[in-house]
Amino acid sequence: MKKSILKRLIDILIITFSCMLYAVGISLFLDPNSLAPGGVTGIAIIINHMTGFSTGTMIILINIPIMLAAIYKFGIKLFISTIAALAFSSVAINLLAPIGALTTDPLLASVTGAVLIGLAIGLIFRVGATTGGADIIVKLLRLKYRHIKTGMIFMFFDGFVVIASGIFFRNINIALYAGIAVLIQAVVLDLVLYGTDGARIIYVISSREDAIAERFMRELEVGVTFLSGSGAYTSTNKRIMLCAMRKQQLPLAREVVQQEDEDAFMIIASANQVFGEGFRRHDSKDL
Repeated sequence: MKKSILKRLIDILIITFSCMLYAVGISLFLDPNSLAPGGVTGIAIIINHMTGFSTGTMIILINIPIMLAAIYKFGIKLFISTIAALAFSSVAINLLAPIGALTTDPLLASVTGAVLIGLAIGLIFRVGATTGGADIIVKLLRLKYRHIKTGMIFMFFDGFVVIASGIFFRNINIALYAGIAVLIQAVVLDLVLYGTDGARIIYVISSREDAIAERFMRELEVGVTFLSGSGAYTSTNKRIMLCAMRKQQLPLAREVVQQEDEDAFMIIASANQVFGEGFRRHDSKDL
């Protein structure tokens, strides 16, 4: 019970801190430089410059029908933290807006603002909340259009807002800087959510799997697991090597495979997070 209360308090502190970061990124960097970084926030920034209506208030107004639809479909329990994050960040945006831009350089503003927003959204996601807007829209659209990839929906939505900002402000540079902000925000968000392990997963199918495995363990000092497989065309039973390693070990691993068997079949895949011996502990915290 005490642990549950403590965790909830920590989550509230993280959401509060993250909302402040989000508000700083919007009110002190992006909004005063007319940079609309996609999503509902980008739409709110455009409307702010069109009408003078405060960005934070517009974010809440745009989100009201979105949140009502989400609550109707999924229930309110899932969105209590999101509603709190949305309300707090919007109020903070309005409170910080009078301070104005900390820099008028659009490149510095887009980079700094995007880093702050990406960090903030990542932290909010980590505690099971969102900032509403596009995240909820995507969730709703996926109910009906399951065949469409989530990333494609985000890309279309953000792209539309960025292009709209360029048209409204009649400045292609503004749209390009906003596009840079969208990309940086996505990269920072991924780093916060998935870490920087940079691990690689290697699968090797070879007639010399024992020799390759022995060299992997001796020269790279990594573990190797053999999986059982069967060729669909030949019906031949094969042993498949499975190995996780740091990305800096990859060149030597490829060299070993090439030296032992030039005809070996090798698949290399990225792994965002790897837990266990040689990597992170299972009880480790990303932040």
